[in-house]
Amino acid sequence: MSESPRDPARYLEIWKDILAQVLEEISGAPVPCTLSRDAPADLTPPSATDSWSVLTAMGAVRGEMSVRGSAASTIRLAQIFMGQTAAPAAEASAEPREAVLELLRQAAGLVATALKATWGDVQLTLEASPTAPSWPASSTAWLQCGENPATAPVLEIQLSAALAAALRPDMGVPAPAATPPEPSTLSTGNAPTSPSPAVNLDLLLEVELGVTLRFGQRRLLLREILDLNPGAVLDLDRQVEDPVDMLLDGRVIARGEVVVFDGNYGLRVTEVAPAET
Repeated sequence: MSESPRDPARYLEIWKDILAQVLEEISGAPVPCTLSRDAPADLTPPSATDSWSVLTAMGAVRGEMSVRGSAASTIRLAQIFMGQTAAPAAEASAEPREAVLELLRQAAGLVATALKATWGDVQLTLEASPTAPSWPASSTAWLQCGENPATAPVLEIQLSAALAAALRPDMGVPAPAATPPEPSTLSTGNAPTSPSPAVNLDLLLEVELGVTLRFGQRRLLLREILDLNPGAVLDLDRQVEDPVDMLLDGRVIARGEVVVFDGNYGLRVTEVAPAET
């Protein structure tokens, strides 16, 4: 069965091809990448040493994607990216994680260009995450970079429900209203009726979406990130009294002030962004 040019499977194939292209350009030798919907037999469960990255898609396609790599896969992929000899005994540190994050950012820029022909203008931003994303995965795949399964790094890719839905053909676009037939041509048979758009909306109301609170942001050079150490302080582009943004799929949907409730941080909403029309 052939795949639609607009579906999550095609999106993941584009990521696979672009990542193989970037790794080949950097290493000077082909680095074949393969994509699988089945988890590798030797897949390690998530742990504190894993590296996590979260990509946010905005524009014609909106949603989130997470990328997880075990410590071993992160180190090996960083070695390929930085042109280093394979050293399985290398210790996990911040440097390999930042190198892999930079690799994924370079690939994301090319992926955004490749998506334009099919999905339109899409902006992709990728940030490191200390833990797994809070949203449930709608689709999961594993990307192996290299021919030897025993040594090739493997990345686990998860798509949020919002991104998986946005990638499907005509998702969320209402069908054009049919012109009612003339009275003289109305059928008295039990013809099937089209489902109401409200029914589809009711189904989507149960989809869990992850929201993000943004206190501020700042862009750093790769060398500045590698120089970070415990105790370092980063200035953000926001004053203490400024409201905090609540984002859904990279778009601000509300603003408010931070509060503490039962020992947890919370947000008291003071402003709701107007709905897009």
